[in-house]
Amino acid sequence: MYRPLDKLQHSFFDFNQPLGMHMNPKNRWVRLADRIPWDVFEEKYAELFPSSTGNVAKPLRMALGSLIIQKKLLFSDRELVEQITENPYLQYFIGLPGYQEEPPFDASTLTLFRKRLTHEIIMEANEYILDHDDENTPPTSGAGDAESSGNNPDKRENQGTLTVDATCAPVNIRYPQDVSLLNESREKLEVIIYRFCKAYNLKLPRRYSRKARKEYLAFAKSRKHTTKQIRKAIKKQLSFVHRDLGYLEQYMSEGYAPTRKEISLLLTIGKLYEQQKYMYENKTHVVENRIVSISQPWLRPIIRGKA
Repeated sequence: MYRPLDKLQHSFFDFNQPLGMHMNPKNRWVRLADRIPWDVFEEKYAELFPSSTGNVAKPLRMALGSLIIQKKLLFSDRELVEQITENPYLQYFIGLPGYQEEPPFDASTLTLFRKRLTHEIIMEANEYILDHDDENTPPTSGAGDAESSGNNPDKRENQGTLTVDATCAPVNIRYPQDVSLLNESREKLEVIIYRFCKAYNLKLPRRYSRKARKEYLAFAKSRKHTTKQIRKAIKKQLSFVHRDLGYLEQYMSEGYAPTRKEISLLLTIGKLYEQQKYMYENKTHVVENRIVSISQPWLRPIIRGKA
């Protein structure tokens, strides 16, 4: 349920300040709080609580004010609670009647604030703040101001929604080394081969998994890699992957079908093997649509320094 509280804080001078504390009425949070029509948004916020029973929800000014502070200062939930507890200006902004040393709410309560406040309320508050943000408006010359205000007094500019398309974005993947990609492909192929043999009661072929693992660890643990060592390690991993792919192609030619997930994985590994084999034979590190992640084969790298 929601119960509108008595307006204990009509203005900045009604804010209960401890003895010896002097707050600046021209602080940015004080000016911003005086420009936001909290009563208008509170009426819309109260409509989200049709029931008259249950626990009383936090006031709209506390919920919306906390989210505005978080968006402007980019705080985490816990850091936001700490900053509000330590800053009397932020406490005034969220509508507390006076300064208090206890946190006004728990960090987990911000999750409820984000669920309760609809997208329309947040966008309306954001547009109202931008329309009345006089302190960030650049000064204009007197002649131009008079001309613009005289000819088009009600004209508004920069209306509508801005859509931004990101041509590149960071992703969390392992650094795409050729040897590590081939080793990961080999391990996934061995899992598929084991599943085939167990599901269709086939004899498990020799995969040389221990030898392949030993060869990869010997390369990965060495601190320095010469060009000769890298090509030697890639050649060995290519042979292991080629052998495993041959086993699976033989199984499928005999009528044993992989699962839907294994089909997409086999297609990715097959294309990765062709790319790595092409780069090894042509002694190059460039190939079209290079795969840098088996789990996310749609990712494409960009030239270093162009992000």
